[in-house]
Parts: sequence; structure tokens; C-alpha cells
Amino acid sequence: MEISLADERALLLKEQLTLEQAEGRAWSNKIDAFGRIAKMGSLLQRPKDDDFELIYKEHRVEPFWHVVCDARYVYERRREFPLEISGPEVEKVTIEDKEYGVTNGRLILHGLEYCREEPHKTVFVDGYSNQPVPELAGYLDYPANEVPTDYMEELTEKGIIVVPPQVRASAVVREVLIGMLRTVKADRILEDSVNIQTVDLYYRPVYAFQYRWRSRDKEAILEYDGLTGQLQAGGKTFQQYMGKLMDPEFLFDVGADTIDLLVPGGGIAVKLAR
Repeated sequence: MEISLADERALLLKEQLTLEQAEGRAWSNKIDAFGRIAKMGSLLQRPKDDDFELIYKEHRVEPFWHVVCDARYVYERRREFPLEISGPEVEKVTIEDKEYGVTNGRLILHGLEYCREEPHKTVFVDGYSNQPVPELAGYLDYPANEVPTDYMEELTEKGIIVVPPQVRASAVVREVLIGMLRTVKADRILEDSVNIQTVDLYYRPVYAFQYRWRSRDKEAILEYDGLTGQLQAGGKTFQQYMGKLMDPEFLFDVGADTIDLLVPGGGIAVKLAR
């Protein structure tokens, strides 16, 4: 088997609004952060703005993996093709000048099947929860820039929180390969290859605003998606990761020397794009 492995890349999606713009829009919807009951109550008696205060805000980038894999299996296999005969009176059959005997009301044809399988798989995995999230595909419609792995350090110096992935590239690739590698029953294998054409780690911008409702002594968080503009109540903050970075070599760990660990059995030729 031959496995082709693309370069691993880090890409930063460009926010569509600044933190200040998002803060203004979130403030207009701050009551949503406290739940549906609070929102319904505000329709009857709208609370004053000075009853709320913004106690914390953050600009962060959250990771997700995008992996694309194609495989090709081309092979031949010999098969028997049983053919039912019209009645018990038939003793033999001639097909294209070749005579076949009949046994138990059937004759057996022998042939060679020419087979081709070309499976394809695209996955999007939340880098923090390690859960597949197909909806993340929508973020690929927004502009993104490939960045060197040490660029994340520049973001932290600007006060942006870089949420560290909890899953490495090798783990995501392993799950993809499990679904793509297969054993074929063949007399002759003509082609047996896997092409991991994309291993990308995206970072998407998210803003979070934490409010305090003074008169009710409650706190709540409202998240603002820096790309889609969607507001989400009941969010979270990542203050614990302020100024912290993960070693890029820990994340981007797929290479020729690790394929044997990803694919049991060995004897695999690996082509690297880099």
C-alpha cells in the first residue's frame, strides 16, 4: 500500500467584526444571556441598562481540524456465477460454442471481475472537544490565511486567547484512516493507495462577554461568533489559557515515522508532500 500525506497547515480565519463592534451588538442583546424566562420578563418590565455591567470580555480563537482523504483500490478477482436452468430435462448447455454440464438444475460459469473502489471522506473535528461537527464546514466560506505555527505567540501578545487543541493531528488522521483502509478479496491487486490530501488546523474568532445583573445578583455569558455574527447564550470563557501556548510539534505530529503506528501491519510506502 502507498499512502500520500499532505503538509499539515495552520490557518487563521479573519474576523468580520472587531471586538468593539461585537461588544456593542452584544450589549444590545445582553438580556438574552440570562435565559428565556428573563427575556420574557423584560417584555413586561424592561430593565434599565445601568442595572447591568460588563465584568469581563475576551477575544479568542477556537481550533478545529479539517481532514480530507481519498483512497483507490483497483483489483481483479475470479468468481463463479451459478445460472439456473429452465427445467430438469436440460442436461447441458452450449454458450458461445462452449459446452457446460448441468448439475442439480444449475450450470456454473467462471469469470474474472474487474473492480474499482474510490472512497472519499471529509471530516471536521472540534479541536477542543474532539467531537465531529460537520457544521464547521460552513466556516470554509470565509477568508483564511495560512500562518506559521509561531504566529500564535503574536496573537497572545495582543491579548487574544489561543484555545489549545486537545487532540493532535495523528489522532484525527487515525480515525479517518480507520474508515478508509480496507481488506479486499482479490486475486490480483492493481492499485492500492490512500491520499491524505488535507490536514488543516483552523482557528476561528469568538468573542465572549460576561455580564452582571446587579439587582438580581446574577452573572451570565454571551458569545458572539466573529464570522457569522451569531449570538449564543450560556457560553463560556477561557481565561485559564490567557498567555499559554501549546508546542506546535505536539499538535502536528503526523509523518512517515508515525504511519506505522497509525496503520498496523507495516510494509507501507509513505509519500510526503513536504
